[in-house]
Amino acid sequence: MPTYAHAMLREIHEQPDAARRTLALYCDAESLRRDAWQPVRDSFSASVPVVIAASGSSRHSGLAAEIMLEDLAAATVDVEYASEYATRPLSASVGGSLITLSQSGETSDTLAALRLARSRGLRTLAITNHAASTLATEASVSLPLAAGPELAIPATKSFLCQLIVLSLLTLHEAQQRQTLTPAQIAARLAELHALPDLLAAQLDPWQASVTAIAGRYQDAQTFLYLGRGIHYAIAREGALKLKESAYVHAEAYPSGELRHGPNALVSDTVPLVVLATVDPDLEDSVLRYRKTLQTLTELRTQQARVIAIANRDDDAVRSRATDCIFVEPLSEYLLPAAEVVPLQIFAYQMALARGIDMDHPRHLQKAVIEQGESR
Repeated sequence: MPTYAHAMLREIHEQPDAARRTLALYCDAESLRRDAWQPVRDSFSASVPVVIAASGSSRHSGLAAEIMLEDLAAATVDVEYASEYATRPLSASVGGSLITLSQSGETSDTLAALRLARSRGLRTLAITNHAASTLATEASVSLPLAAGPELAIPATKSFLCQLIVLSLLTLHEAQQRQTLTPAQIAARLAELHALPDLLAAQLDPWQASVTAIAGRYQDAQTFLYLGRGIHYAIAREGALKLKESAYVHAEAYPSGELRHGPNALVSDTVPLVVLATVDPDLEDSVLRYRKTLQTLTELRTQQARVIAIANRDDDAVRSRATDCIFVEPLSEYLLPAAEVVPLQIFAYQMALARGIDMDHPRHLQKAVIEQGESR
């Protein structure tokens, strides 16, 4: 067994096994397990408007789920901060469903959102890493993760497993609503089953390349993260990881919003992290990619320092970015599961270079039981 200097690094490297365990709970090689999804069919529905309530990293997985459920299952989804949900009027939630996401399942803001939804007669679904947690037991139905114990405060493997369960939930809803064909669902399940091995094969190369890159940026005091569509959720997660792990200020924006204000910050002292992957088989993804290339070209004329996350051997991105981190090709809605891992490693390496205890960041705790942000 390899040894790791910190829990966060160990948990990053445990992600392939965590993904395998989580997949095994809910699907076989070519189909969703009927027994695992029967409680969802009995107690939850995305055929009515869905609100996702979460905080911190869990909210970012919720943002990714919003795109997946809307694009692939034709659902109507809104994502709320759990701490803000209670301030919405009754008319905003009558007759809908609520999905709550929390690594610990004990986050007070998320529990408050769940309890309010139940009092309003909504069907509720909880996704947590603890099947016996309060959130899981009080919801109408629970979809637990199998990430295993996560000791470091920054969420890594629990976040990846949330993305996997939300991907499977999307396929379940698409199956129920017949927005994807059986063949399309089977193909997406096959890609999900291949994901753990794909991540495992890239961990060591990512560790080497990201460590070198982080050494060139360790003195930066602020970063801008950019992503389009579902990748904006991962840009937000990458920025959060850098803030909480390395105490470096970072903000995330949809790529197209750069010119609407944040561009004034761009200089050789404010590096950018740009998600520039592409699914060449999806027209919308290709359009997003072309717009991202345009953004990278503009940033190059501004002498910006840019770290890009790109498909393996993408010379168009390589020629426009200062540094590149490459991922193996995946479909559009599964690319986030690969993109987030090198961003986790980057946050870890930046913390290590700056002498920060990334396992126990100041002022943060794993389960937020008072007012505040959850993991």
